[in-house]
Amino acid sequence: MNERDLSSLRREYAVGGLDESDLAPNPVDMVRHWLRDSVTAGLYEPNAMVVSTVSESGGPASRIVLLKGLDDRGFVFYTNYSSRKGAELVANPACALLFPWHGLERQVRVEGVAHRLSGAENDAYFETRPHASQLGAWASPQSEVIEDRAALDARYDEVAARFGEGTIPTPEHWGGFRVEHESVEFWQGRRGRMHDRLRYRRTPQGWVTERLAP
Repeated sequence: MNERDLSSLRREYAVGGLDESDLAPNPVDMVRHWLRDSVTAGLYEPNAMVVSTVSESGGPASRIVLLKGLDDRGFVFYTNYSSRKGAELVANPACALLFPWHGLERQVRVEGVAHRLSGAENDAYFETRPHASQLGAWASPQSEVIEDRAALDARYDEVAARFGEGTIPTPEHWGGFRVEHESVEFWQGRRGRMHDRLRYRRTPQGWVTERLAP
């Protein structure tokens, strides 16, 4: 695909709009509402979100993970604490999340601070993971350079042989983060690129909402 082909890719957004009267009292309830819409619409991986972090040298990095918990305290996902995102969040917990619900011409942007979950919270979720995923958490040295696929498969086979079909404990290097949200923006596509952008922003007095220019 050449530059001309890229520049001609264009779609007029016309599914709907977003008015202030559509907003829930708080951002978490609004995310839940839009998440339900995404599930009902049959969107692929509706709980998939982009997590963006910043390195100690100021370099940004983004990747997709799955939202696994949501309440008034924040947005929860799980990872290897020794991975690039894990290490960057420990060094600089400021981060951003993005839910790209293209099928509904929507996106949600979250900015906040990440906090590690407790051991008890990690154990409770790890127990619910499929057996193969539990083995993978032990086998993969996430973000490290590895020799080849065969070496990764060999690590998995070794872990599978070690634990068998029995109970697998939570690895010390694995667990969750909860992103405490400071702002949550809801974006709805509109005709002529005059999109709706409504943002909840945390203040000492509580949540305020404001409209942003597209």
